[in-house]
Amino acid sequence: MAVYARLMRRRIAGVLGVLLAVGLATAPAAALAEPRQAVPAPAPAGDLRADLDAILADPRLADADVGVLVSDARTGAVRYARGADTALLPASNQKINTSTAALSLLGPGYRFRTSVLAAKVNGSTITGNLYLKGTGDPTMRAAEYDALAARVAARGVTRVTGDLVADDTWFDAVRTPAHWDPTDLQYAYAGPISALTVSPNDAYDAGSVKVSVTPGARGEPVGVALTPPTDAVKVDNRAVTGPAGSASTLSVERANGSDTIVVRGSYPEGGTRYETLRTVPEPTLYAADVFRDALADHGVTVDGTVRRGATPARAVRLADRVSMPLSQLTTPFLKLSNNVIAEILVKSIGRKARGKGTWEAGLPVIERYVRSLGVPAGRLEMADGSGLSRLNRSAPRDITTVLRRVQTRTWYPAWYRALPVAGDPDPLVGGTLASRMRGTPAAGNVHAKTGTLTGVTALSGYVREPSGRRLVFSVMFNGYAGGAPKDIEDKIAVRLAGGSVRSVMVQADHGADIRLECSWTGSC
Repeated sequence: MAVYARLMRRRIAGVLGVLLAVGLATAPAAALAEPRQAVPAPAPAGDLRADLDAILADPRLADADVGVLVSDARTGAVRYARGADTALLPASNQKINTSTAALSLLGPGYRFRTSVLAAKVNGSTITGNLYLKGTGDPTMRAAEYDALAARVAARGVTRVTGDLVADDTWFDAVRTPAHWDPTDLQYAYAGPISALTVSPNDAYDAGSVKVSVTPGARGEPVGVALTPPTDAVKVDNRAVTGPAGSASTLSVERANGSDTIVVRGSYPEGGTRYETLRTVPEPTLYAADVFRDALADHGVTVDGTVRRGATPARAVRLADRVSMPLSQLTTPFLKLSNNVIAEILVKSIGRKARGKGTWEAGLPVIERYVRSLGVPAGRLEMADGSGLSRLNRSAPRDITTVLRRVQTRTWYPAWYRALPVAGDPDPLVGGTLASRMRGTPAAGNVHAKTGTLTGVTALSGYVREPSGRRLVFSVMFNGYAGGAPKDIEDKIAVRLAGGSVRSVMVQADHGADIRLECSWTGSC
């Protein structure tokens, strides 16, 4: 029985998972293995052990669960291990499993398709309903819906006598896992999952809308705008403009189950525009609403309402939009640690492998793929694809196993480039490591996936030591004291890159109460 189903039976009555046998694509042997060349002998293992022991002696880790493994990327020879077989909360290191499984099972050329179809076209009139059908594309923004509307109008269509029907049946209608923290659900990093959705930005935070607040004259209400404009959520503006130079007390909140974003507090006169993201309660109708507005802008009137439904088998196809291939989408997915993309991929895998776009269908397939790489089932627990759930478990040894084994896959170069790169300020290069390890031997060298939840931090990836030999490493800390000790992770990575323990100076988050990935809070 799949781990996901076992967890759900324990915690969510009535939800069952199933096992799935699926053929896994094999990769060409040693296609990208470490070059067989003479390299200088690595530093004595004892030196590395002593140095990493010293770094891990930090008092913040005194009562923490610590898991660390460092090994040779080609041979697998272990260079350092502590708690390496302990199953820990991986946070966003979970995306290592999800992203590699997606590239292997869906393929690097996989694309999402969004289609516009009609029951019957009579000249300039669509008699009956117009259908907007999605397959989960997180890259659909207002501009993409506008382009679809323009193509409908270009066919001479000016009127739809029926409804605009939003077809999200490619996936199920479960928007978020029941075990996600409900206090997260209004924020973009925990966006709702649908086969039809809208992203408000180039980071593809699908299922969210941008809320912009601008001050007015002192004592007057602030201005509030939504991007893209939509009736899928309402705004209750209770905020006022405070004196110039006063402190902001602004809050922007959407209660779970509500379709209203409430803006409260005071925002200083003359202040710059404040922007934040909030999720919408129903992403499917959000997408349809944006598309209907786009149709109107292009002179196409819909007489009926907007509603959810299925597309008839014999509907006439009017327009299509296909996304970038998965090999390219993996870059914003991993660089920015996008949770919504992770969960969309889980459901896409379930749809392809079992004909069901559900977590219950997709997660067992991913687990089977990870086990095929040599990871034992007993330590692997996948409750979601992103790592946002606190039911996930993985061990450093298993993460490094995946990191080693995927090096032979044909899609590996694109996946490796999609990992955050230490110290690079470009958000689509450095990603969640953009501000870390700058000015150290690790900068531009370490390619690794970060992970952050309250009480959880992780860093796993690749580094080249001064000899040129590549290492894989995984560092996981659970239950530490104080703020997230990411500086300890950085010191380990810098030491592996050849830096001296005594000379390691990293841009640290020492003492900061970091709870979430920096890309989710805009603090990278």
